Amino acid sequence: MALYEPFPNYIWNLSVAIAMESGGQIGEIVDMCQPILDAAKDGADAGTPLFMKQWAAMGEKLIALAEEDEAKGRAFSASDKLERASLYLFNAERMQGHGAPGRAETYARARATFDKSTALGKLNRERIEVSLEQGTMPALYTRAPGEGPHPVVVYCNGLDSCKELLFWSRLPEALVRRGISTLCVDQPGSGEALRLQGLPVDPHSEHWASKAVDWLEAQPDVDPKRIGMTGISLGGHFAPRAVAYEPRFASGAVWGANHNWREVQDKRLNREGENPVPHYWAHVMWAFGASDMDDFLTRSADMNLNGHMDRIKVPFLVTHGANDRQISVGYAHDLYDQLVNAPRREKVIFTSREGGVEHVGADNMAYGRDLIADWLAETLGGDVA
Repeated sequence: MALYEPFPNYIWNLSVAIAMESGGQIGEIVDMCQPILDAAKDGADAGTPLFMKQWAAMGEKLIALAEEDEAKGRAFSASDKLERASLYLFNAERMQGHGAPGRAETYARARATFDKSTALGKLNRERIEVSLEQGTMPALYTRAPGEGPHPVVVYCNGLDSCKELLFWSRLPEALVRRGISTLCVDQPGSGEALRLQGLPVDPHSEHWASKAVDWLEAQPDVDPKRIGMTGISLGGHFAPRAVAYEPRFASGAVWGANHNWREVQDKRLNREGENPVPHYWAHVMWAFGASDMDDFLTRSADMNLNGHMDRIKVPFLVTHGANDRQISVGYAHDLYDQLVNAPRREKVIFTSREGGVEHVGADNMAYGRDLIADWLAETLGGDVA
């Protein structure tokens, strides 16, 4: 398995892979990429306004086509087009630098399009907001069928993702099939929490994860004894930290083991490993609410799980891609080795035999999705068959 790489730089190719794995149509993706192939040759940061212009244009075309469907009463077809439109708009916005012209407007358009698709398609996702000490944590709640009470999983973002991309990873769909609900969250430093409320990353993820558990415990369809947590990319740092310090979690898993993210920053300063987004240092300073590089490094000092993982006393799954170009596979071994008090632990490194070898399965999310869904079903009392 390999990443589809139409561009001469990793970051743009990663963005294309995200779109492909999130439900984009290959013909539309080719049409968006072809005119901007030359723009990528000057590096990952240069040319991102052209990226947004091209991808947003496809989004607007799909919105117009969806309006034609809706006028004919074809709500499901309209919803399908709006799903892809919002995906392309979110992907366009994600590639821009903080404060870039048109970025805020593109994000607002993506959100509105996503919400309309939810309504027209009668899709199994409800937008809710979890109260935090400051502000709220917007989330998407996907309910398992039947009265319940059901197990549920809190699913958190990486550095540059959003709850909509979490939903499109299809893990909530896989979990619903197994009788488990999912709460996809825009935790502080990501998605709406960052863009619309200015809430920065909280390295102590148990603060906001505990608030998610509080909200879930108040839902009549939730079994409070069967709440799990998982995270993707940088969420692979937040999830273990939260499970370690929030004893109400009954199981955990990571989609990418981001064990010592603070150390990763030192490596990136030395140009070791790939960055996930263009304008990387500006993005992390924005996400952490930092005024400069020294402030960012201070604020991220606690992003290291060493010395904390022995607190985890519930089942825990570690997954990682063998060819992850962003986060060393060695961190998966570190995390697994430190789960000394977990009653059940498992480590799976995806290889070329099955796929999912790139960062969080950007080349193929199917194997990570299936494995994590099965693990959570087995440890939270869901169904695997």
